[in-house]
Amino acid sequence: MDNTVLVTPTRARRVILAPDKFKGSLTAAEVAAALAVGIRRAHLDIEVRQLPIADGGDGTVDAFLAAGWDRIAVTAPGPTGVPGETAYARRGGTAVIELAAVTGLVKLPGAQPDPLHAGTYGLGVVIAHALDAGVRDIVLGLGGSASTDGGAGLLQALGLRVLDAAGNEIPAGGAALAHAARVDRAGLHPALADTRFTLASDVDNPLLGPRGAVAVYAPQKGATATDLPILEAALTNWAALLGPERANEPGAGAAGGAGFAALTVLDAIPRPGIDLILELVGFPAALAEADLVITGEGSLDAQTLNGKAPMGVAAAARRAGVPVIAVAGRILLGEKELRDAGFAEAYALTKFEPDPERCMSRAANLLQRMAIRLAGKV
Repeated sequence: MDNTVLVTPTRARRVILAPDKFKGSLTAAEVAAALAVGIRRAHLDIEVRQLPIADGGDGTVDAFLAAGWDRIAVTAPGPTGVPGETAYARRGGTAVIELAAVTGLVKLPGAQPDPLHAGTYGLGVVIAHALDAGVRDIVLGLGGSASTDGGAGLLQALGLRVLDAAGNEIPAGGAALAHAARVDRAGLHPALADTRFTLASDVDNPLLGPRGAVAVYAPQKGATATDLPILEAALTNWAALLGPERANEPGAGAAGGAGFAALTVLDAIPRPGIDLILELVGFPAALAEADLVITGEGSLDAQTLNGKAPMGVAAAARRAGVPVIAVAGRILLGEKELRDAGFAEAYALTKFEPDPERCMSRAANLLQRMAIRLAGKV
C-alpha cells in the first residue's frame, strides 16, 4: 500500500511596503527599507516588495527611482537663481519632474526664504532638458514650492518672454509680475506642441482669492502681511495677461501658481498626485498578488484624510480587497477615523519612544522593531 502523502506547496506570503516620507526624519525609501529589515528578521518566508510613494511633493522623484526608473542628473538654478544639482526620473519617453527638487523650499540657500523674488526658472530648465532628450510625456510633481511667481519663471526658461511696458524682460519673482504688460510666445520650445503634461498634485486651490496661492501658501514661504497684497496684485495682473478664465480652476494655485502656468501654456491635465504615482510605479499590478499592504507617513492626522498619500494607498488596496496597516511617527486620529479611512490597524512609533526628538532621530530603528511585530499580521 502506498502511504505517500501529496502536499500542495503554498506560496510565500507577500507584503507591499508603500509608505510616504516621515518628514524631517526619513525619506519614503528609507522608511520602506527599515520596515523590510524588520519583517525579514522576523519571518524569512515573507516576500517583501518595497514601493515607497509620494503625492507629487518632495520625494516624488525618489519614489520612481526606487521603482526602477532611470535617474537623469541635471544642473539647474534653484529658487533664488543659485545653480545646484538635481535630477528627474525617466522611463522610455516619460519623465517625472519634481518642482520641490529644483526650486522648492529645500533648495533655498541657508534655508532663507525670499517670498517676493524666488522663482521657478530652474524647473523650466529641467523640463527643457527632458524635451531636448526626446521626452514627450512629462509628469510634473507640484509641491514644496519656495516661490509665488505664478510659474512665470518656468515658462521663461521654456522660451516665453514676459515684458514690461517698455519692452524689457521682467526680473524673477512674483512681485515683478505687477509690471508685466505683455507676453510673447513666439520663442516657446518647439517640442511643447507635441508633449503631454500631467500635473501630479494634491492641491485644488485656485490661483487668486481667499483660497488662492497667496492667501493660503505664501505665508508658509516667508511672506509677511505686507508682502501678501503685493503678491496678490501681481498674480492678478499675471492672470489677466495669461488667461483669467483658468485662474479659478482647481489646482491653478498649486506651487505658488505654477499650476496656473502649466494649465494655460502647457495644456497640462491635473490629476490627484497619489493616484497617478501609484499607477506609474506599478502599485495596482503588485496588489494582485499581495496579502498585506503597509503604508504610512510621519504624522497620521487631519491632513492625511484630505487625500494625502496613505489615503490613496488605502483606497486602492480596499478596491483590491487587500488589508492595509498604517505606521506613523505619531497618530492624531481616532480609531473610527482610521477605520473609516480604510486602515485595518495603525501603529505609532511614539508607543516605543514617547520623546518626539528621540523618536525622530531613532525612527529607522523603531520602524525595524515595529516591523518585527507587524510580520505576524501577514
